[in-house]
Amino acid sequence: MFLFAEKVGCVAMNTAFRPPVQSRPATRYTAVAILLHWVTALLVISMIPMGLWMVRAIKDPATQQLAYQLFQVHKSIGFAILALTVVRIVWRLTHPVPALPAGMKNWESFLAKATHVAFYGLMLALPLSGWIYISSGWAISTDRPLQVATSWFGLFGVPDLPGLEGNRTVAFAAMGAHSYLAWGGIVLIALHVAAALKHHVIDRDAVLAQMIPVLSPALPKIRAEHGHGASAPSGSAFYRAGGVMAVVVVAIAGCLFSLPAPLPIQADGQAEAPVSTAPAPVQAAANSAPAQDQASASTAKTWVIQKASSRIGFEGVHNGKPFTGQFEDWSGDIHFDPANLAASRASVTIKTGTAKTGDATQEGSLKNGEWFNSARYPDARFETVSFAALGGERYEAKGTLTIKNKSIPVVLPFTLKINGTKAHMEGALELDRAAINMGMFSDPAADWVSKAIQVKVVVDADAGNP
Repeated sequence: MFLFAEKVGCVAMNTAFRPPVQSRPATRYTAVAILLHWVTALLVISMIPMGLWMVRAIKDPATQQLAYQLFQVHKSIGFAILALTVVRIVWRLTHPVPALPAGMKNWESFLAKATHVAFYGLMLALPLSGWIYISSGWAISTDRPLQVATSWFGLFGVPDLPGLEGNRTVAFAAMGAHSYLAWGGIVLIALHVAAALKHHVIDRDAVLAQMIPVLSPALPKIRAEHGHGASAPSGSAFYRAGGVMAVVVVAIAGCLFSLPAPLPIQADGQAEAPVSTAPAPVQAAANSAPAQDQASASTAKTWVIQKASSRIGFEGVHNGKPFTGQFEDWSGDIHFDPANLAASRASVTIKTGTAKTGDATQEGSLKNGEWFNSARYPDARFETVSFAALGGERYEAKGTLTIKNKSIPVVLPFTLKINGTKAHMEGALELDRAAINMGMFSDPAADWVSKAIQVKVVVDADAGNP
């Protein structure tokens, strides 16, 4: 095992991608190459225990919250590794690297270089297979659709790859490849570390010192830069092909051995009714109800919303922790007169894609298909049917709330204070997300997101025309 490790292990310390022409051999890696190597190494090594733990912890209610958080970190680190690997490859192709140690046979050099290429291939294929998996919107642990947006350390959103949403087969194949590649990476890392230590402790050559310069100020003799068959340019295509093929074979094996059996009941993978589904009849009724009072609406005072001090917010529990948010873009048309409630009416239109919680992952997920599906249904709408006075400054508005293609009757209790031409209103209601078909494919039992969502409304308005 040690002998084999020696042959393969100089993989990260010696030439895999050699510039076409070099006038002088490099004796050390550049500072940039060393920094990229160790940053990438730390990120890759951190992913191994994280990945092994979270795939089990996500199924245990006691550890689900931490597993969910680590899953977001895992994705973010994966994208960081992908970006760093691209930078490393570009740097490698444009800067000279140290030659291999003297005395290595041609086949040993070929194996070391091919393994190095395999390392680069793994660091590209692993995050890409993970990206494909999360883009499929299907959780293999529950074998159900699951759409969770991706953000890079909560700073900005990362889009899904197009055309994969709801594809169960792609999800299983991608995760199979991801798993096989991860185990392949563990094997290569173990061989690499063992061989690097052997080079330093037993062979006492410069391999490890080239990547950790403080280990040896004087470099031992290295392989001549010219005339050695293993490093001749004519062999470069073979070791590169060998490294790439190794990664491809492992990935294909992972895909083929992980394909799912057909579901007993056909699953369409969609989070809601098809696009062609007609709006619910109650929506038409709600739209017509205010029209009955159009003739008398002119007698109800018009109020202009002051957006700077008004808000529509929401609250709930996600993964055991409370969350709050609000919609940044909404508008309302209000005609209200406490002395003429029969003529009063109001309507509010909300741009669902502007929901903000301060968490980029939550915000991206809310736009997805089984939640607001903002691309297909950009607006949610509330329209009053009637108002009732409850005594003092307390009122309630009965109306219809339409989200996506689902309309439900709601009652909004509120308080209203009118001081001359100024009005201040505060109201709240509780929504059952099951009633409006939100998140019911991936989380019907409210294991992740509470079914009860509180909606709070604060409106400051001035009397008169805009």
